[in-house]
This record gives sequence, structure tokens and C-alpha cells, in this order.
Amino acid sequence: MLIKSRIEGLKDWLFEENLPDAYVPNYHLAERKISINDTPIFLENNQLTSGGLFLMHSSMRFEKPTTIYTEVGGETVSSQFIFYKKSTEQLKGKSNALYGRSRHNIHYIPTNSSEHEVKEGIDYMYFLIVLSKDYYFNLIDRHSILHEDFVREIEHGNYTSFASEDFFVTLEMRRVIDDMINCRQQGELKRMHTEARILELLMYQLEQLGGNGQEQELIKGNDIFKLEEARELLKNRYVSPPTQKDLSRAVGLNEFKLRRGFKEYFGITVYDYITRLRMEKARHLLLKEHMPISEVSNSVGFSHQNNFSIAFKKYFGLPPSELKS
Repeated sequence: MLIKSRIEGLKDWLFEENLPDAYVPNYHLAERKISINDTPIFLENNQLTSGGLFLMHSSMRFEKPTTIYTEVGGETVSSQFIFYKKSTEQLKGKSNALYGRSRHNIHYIPTNSSEHEVKEGIDYMYFLIVLSKDYYFNLIDRHSILHEDFVREIEHGNYTSFASEDFFVTLEMRRVIDDMINCRQQGELKRMHTEARILELLMYQLEQLGGNGQEQELIKGNDIFKLEEARELLKNRYVSPPTQKDLSRAVGLNEFKLRRGFKEYFGITVYDYITRLRMEKARHLLLKEHMPISEVSNSVGFSHQNNFSIAFKKYFGLPPSELKS
């Protein structure tokens, strides 16, 4: 498969790769980095290639409207994630404000060429996985019910998207993407790590994109910032957390949107998120601080030690007394 892309105003291709169409398990891994810090283009681009696989994550900003040209030769399946914000936007001073808006989808792209307009003054982060058709079907069985309609269009050779509209990126997807970006392995170990994470990421995408999309409509515009604010508030107050009614008032989001939006965006309910914070802190206090169980129970918000022990065993599969021993 041949994939290449260039940015308007630059002579050289941003990437130009001719990779095997077949899945090649022992194909060598190659990496490349490109950095441009020259007005009107600011770009940090990292690429990874292997047999039937191309992966790219790129941070970019343009000071004037720009066109990105892309060409594909062969049959490819593309998993695309786009994060963006206006350069002037902030999320209470947090650097992760870039993730305030996001979208993702899976596309089948046979041979074609395309143009994409990008706006000025926007901070973009693209995370792109391009697989040959053979590589994709090696990861997910062709006959799986998870992607029946998608496969039907692939067999007809028609350009298609898994979902008619892009969906928001969940916290679990972001975790997997960050794990791939920050991977410290090299060579064969990195190739194995990357393939495992790609499969995990596709699983989360198929799970979300395969739904009816009703949850997607809940999260719009500034709702994402309010959900991020709700999560930060819970992180600071999980010992004595606010009720969902008080939490919804604090962030300016109605209870229905808070409950459903929190689950859709972060991949976990408000209640389960509080439980996770409490249990992870409790484990730390038991193992690292060697704190007595009764003190740990109080420290993470339980008024009765027995209730804490029941919750701990349900979460970790063993009681806190066994963890300490």
C-alpha cells in the first residue's frame, strides 16, 4: 500500500510510505521524526512503520488557512483521532485543554486522493493508524459480527466509514493513545506493544461506534469542559464527594447530562470513578504507608471498616487484610 501526504507551501512530503499489503508479523520497525517551527507552520510529527502498518501522531498549528493533500494507493483501513482547540482557549490553566474537543472514526479507504482544509489559530493533535486490509483482518476476524456492515462495504470496494458521524474520544481511548505515544520499548518489543495497543484501541472504537449514537448527542461544545471540571472536582473531594445533584450545580450541567455524559466521555460512571479513586488510594496507604486498616477506611471516606472491607474485596478480589500480609 502507498500512503503519502504533504502540506500546502512545503515542497517535501510530510510522509511517503510504500508498505506491504500483506500482514508481515516479523517486518522490521522504522521510526521517523519531523519538526517544523517556522511561521506560518508549527509542527511536531512522529511516524512509525512496519509490515502493513503506518502510525503517526502529530501536533500542529497554522497561522493561516492551509490545505493538506493525501494520496492512498491500495486498500487501507484508517483509525483516525483528532484533538483540537483554539489557541486562546484554556481549561483553568491545565495543559490538557487540547483534549477539550475531539473526534474519531474508522474508515475504509481504497485508492484515492483527497484534500483537507485546516483553519488558522487552532492547535491540532492528530493520531492516525493506517492498516492494510490484510493487517486489519488479521487483528479482527473478517466474519466477526462486530463489523458486518463495514466488511460488506469493504468487499464491494466502496469508501466507507464505520459510523456515519464521528464520535467523541473517550478517556480509555486517550489512555491507550498516550501509552503508544510514550512507549519506551524498542525494536521487536515496541512492535509487539504497538500491535497490542492498536487492537485494544480498535476494541474501544468498535464498542462505541457500533452503538446507536444516542449518547453521542449528549455531549456538545462546552459540555466537555464541564465534564472535565466535574472529574477534577471529584479527584479533589472523593473522600467526601458531592451528590450528583450538587456536582451538576457546581459545573453547570444538568444531572442527566452529567450521568450519561460522564460515562460516555470517560468510560466510567460517576459512582465507579469515586470508587476507583478511593480503592487506589487505599491500596497505596496499605502497601506503601503501612497504615492500619481502620485508619485507611476513614482516610478514604468510609465511616465503617466493615463496609470498606466489603468494597475493597469487591474491587480487588481479596480483603485488605490479605493485601497487607
